Amino acid sequence: MSTFAAAIGRGKNGWTASELDLTGLADIDEVVDALRDVEPDADLALLFVESDDQYLAILRLDEGEDLRVFGSDSAFAEESRIGSVLLGEIEAPALEIDELTSSPDEDEEEDDEEDDRPSADPDADPVGDAELLGDLGISSSRLLGLCGKEGMLPSDVTAELCQKIGCGDEMEELREA
Repeated sequence: MSTFAAAIGRGKNGWTASELDLTGLADIDEVVDALRDVEPDADLALLFVESDDQYLAILRLDEGEDLRVFGSDSAFAEESRIGSVLLGEIEAPALEIDELTSSPDEDEEEDDEEDDRPSADPDADPVGDAELLGDLGISSSRLLGLCGKEGMLPSDVTAELCQKIGCGDEMEELREA
């Protein structure tokens, strides 16, 4: 499986991005340590792991301690050693794909982007914390919608997410390096 892992850290001087080599990392604790090492002073660190143009895993580390994990499809853990390391300990599924197509409560305010929800892939089985980017302006329904949108590659999802949270230029520079 081909894998691309990008660590994004937000420190005092803004966002930084660097590629992270996950080969040889045996468990989630080693991945977290490697993520911490990328930007030791970061108040927020994100790890985007794209695999085989099919799977996306996102790890979030707040203040170097509080780990939250999301995976676009539980099959990643079954089909890959890296997927197993990243998603293997997740027990709770993310929101069901069916919830993406249900109509929102009338009292709920939604931004314009979420009014045009993409059609979700019914075969996808997202796992983990779909709310992990909520305070950065990306709701769980938007994250799940992007991951389930037909024709969207993990790299497309990562690019859109990074653009929205303010580190799109750093991610683009990393990919071009």
